[in-house]
Amino acid sequence: MTGRERTSLGRRLVAEAVGTALLLAAVGSGIMGERLAGGSVAVALLANTLATGAALVALILAFGPISGGHFNPAVTLADASQGGLAWGEVPLYISVQIAGAFAGVAAAHAMFETPLFFASRHVRSGPAQVFSEFVATFGLLAVIWGCARVRADAIPFAVAAYITAAYWFTASTSFANPAVTLARSATDTFAGIRPADAPAFIVAQLLGAGSATALFGWLAPRSA
Repeated sequence: MTGRERTSLGRRLVAEAVGTALLLAAVGSGIMGERLAGGSVAVALLANTLATGAALVALILAFGPISGGHFNPAVTLADASQGGLAWGEVPLYISVQIAGAFAGVAAAHAMFETPLFFASRHVRSGPAQVFSEFVATFGLLAVIWGCARVRADAIPFAVAAYITAAYWFTASTSFANPAVTLARSATDTFAGIRPADAPAFIVAQLLGAGSATALFGWLAPRSA
């Protein structure tokens, strides 16, 4: 019996909500980065990248033993598809992840004295941006599944390292998370995404996660 199976569903849902909220609060570091960068987008992105990567390690280590530390509907769906999570729990996980993501955006805005929610005007559209999200999420799930089969304790560090790198090698700055995408459409800051652009990102993310899960089901079957 795994730690998740021994932990009540209520505790796991709270862990997912709080973890996702703190992750989005960390992504809000883009506000601080933008204010201190003196107009340099590269410096602002670097600040946002380092804060998000560091937070991911800490949050997955803290909440992973309780809920799995998904903080991401794409990860939750992939986990359920491999039997790691009951399908009946998936809608609850995704609901609290989305709620937590919006709470995290509101917290970031409150800390920097901006309106709690305001629609983003940050355009992230076009084939290159959408393909970037496919690649970003494919890589994220590939890292998770690859580590899970040989060294599960490395997942927090591997995920954080991958996302830190993907901020820079993808044109979209690697959202790789439908809950993050929805919540960041409610912030007109450095990290935002225009609401009209969010659906294409989410579709690409889910396709990327599904493709990586299918690939690793063949590359490294659990029976092996």
